Amino acid sequence: MEKGKNGPILRCENIGLRFGGVNALVDITFEVNKGEVLSIIGPNGAGKTCIINTITGFYHPWKGKVYLEGQEITALPPHKICTLGIARTFQNIELFTGLSVLDNLLAARHIYLKTNLLSNCLYFGFAQKREIDERKIVEDIIDFLEMEAIRKQEVKILPYGQRKRVELGRALALEPKIILLDEPTAGMNLEEKEDMVRFILDINEEKGTTIILVEHDMDIVMDISDRIIVFDFGNKIAEGIPDEIKKDQRVIKAYLGEK
Repeated sequence: MEKGKNGPILRCENIGLRFGGVNALVDITFEVNKGEVLSIIGPNGAGKTCIINTITGFYHPWKGKVYLEGQEITALPPHKICTLGIARTFQNIELFTGLSVLDNLLAARHIYLKTNLLSNCLYFGFAQKREIDERKIVEDIIDFLEMEAIRKQEVKILPYGQRKRVELGRALALEPKIILLDEPTAGMNLEEKEDMVRFILDINEEKGTTIILVEHDMDIVMDISDRIIVFDFGNKIAEGIPDEIKKDQRVIKAYLGEK
């Protein structure tokens, strides 16, 4: 499928977000096309994570609207937005550290479980078949992200880079239309970054999942993005393809700097 062929999958329209007297987001408007990789960049405190939290329902803006496939989702709670097809990862890893990799991914599948209490207690019929199906989905993700060797290990004993991969797997387990990645390569060494970028591209290209990426590594951003949006002090100051963003004087002054 050609990227963006079917038009926007997500639209943020005149989003305004305040914390006390501080404007975290000021009239933010942009669209995300189906199947594309859209990166959001900017200095620390520019509002990048704020827009992710607004899209996913963790924050509710004082003005503006968010639409997913034409349906307004602005006021919906996070769990409802998740069921509609939006998943995310976090700057600070949010996993069940006492559970195994496999169980962390299975936990994400709870939104699809429709069995009743009796069938679950007796473990027969549909409940048994459903668990088998859920495990197959999770095992496929483990294979996809090359986590076979750690599938039964507790998350708390894993190195940082592998925990980031588990978090990506948990987002995938939700079978999302859009994944929002909040600094997915932060704190990683070069090899871990290369692996993460490869997985992000595979998710986008093989699964057709739309990616919204917040990232500080400009080499990664420029290499894999279809489009880039630049924030500064809660404002959108630029939007375009990587080559345009590299040359934009406002972006150079606010973030990229002269080389």
